[in-house]
Amino acid sequence: MTRSGFVAILGRPNVGKSTLLNAIVGAKVSITSSTPHTTRNQVRGIWTEGDVQVIFVDTPGIHRPKSSLGGRMNNSARASTSGVDMVVGVIEARGEIGPGDRQVLSAMLEAAGEHGPLPLVLVNKIDRTAHEDIAKHLLAATVVIDELAEKLGAQKAAKRVEYFPLSAKIGRGVPEFVEFVAARMPEGPFFYPEDEVSDVSEMHYIAELVREQLFRKMREEIPHSLHCRVSEYEFPNVTVEILVERDSQKGMVIGKGGLVLKDVGTEVRKQMPEGTFLELRVRVEPGWQGRDEMLDRFGY
Repeated sequence: MTRSGFVAILGRPNVGKSTLLNAIVGAKVSITSSTPHTTRNQVRGIWTEGDVQVIFVDTPGIHRPKSSLGGRMNNSARASTSGVDMVVGVIEARGEIGPGDRQVLSAMLEAAGEHGPLPLVLVNKIDRTAHEDIAKHLLAATVVIDELAEKLGAQKAAKRVEYFPLSAKIGRGVPEFVEFVAARMPEGPFFYPEDEVSDVSEMHYIAELVREQLFRKMREEIPHSLHCRVSEYEFPNVTVEILVERDSQKGMVIGKGGLVLKDVGTEVRKQMPEGTFLELRVRVEPGWQGRDEMLDRFGY
């Protein structure tokens, strides 16, 4: 008998959710960068071994929204906890457990309820933290969980929480976490073929690769004003349209003499099949982050 199930991964921006997903499935299925809000949509990573399949759902970072896009990203993250078997709250193994983390852990407890998905707390980035500090942070996490449970009336959910220290970046603790999750999946058929690692379409993935490289090259607020989509696809010819909100941003994305756009194209082609002809175009779409009709069109 096969076993299978879904695990939602929640966390504030830049806590390492996408890095964790990639580490679990052993492939790059979700883009990463040091810029907050890199992940804008739910991304499913599929882990299959033997008679067990686990679908891990990466989600946008839960945050205080400043635009319609931000609100939709939060809604997407919270909606990911519906119908799953486990819900994971990711925090960092350094610094204080701040308001953003508390918001994430509250969402985890509320989703878990008394008989809902099993709640797990992952303390990530232990590779950057002294051993004794990791223990202190785990203890602090249990205290925060109890405080939130008292406030939310979620004491039964709090008693079910399991804790895992790990480093998604170097893989430390990841196999143990996956082993724990896999052992607790319910009986049921596989949802995806055994050789699939993600349900992301090829066109969406290409657009995300372009956005990832732009995030890594741009600074300040410009990345949040970027949206990428494949406008033409007839392999080996691929055209990706890059949308910005202002003319000044268009010039910055292109770069002096087209250098920024050229560098982005070079890095993306390295991750695509040999012989791919990639064309990048930049277009201004004023205020798209706050326009519901544009967000609907872009699939947010």
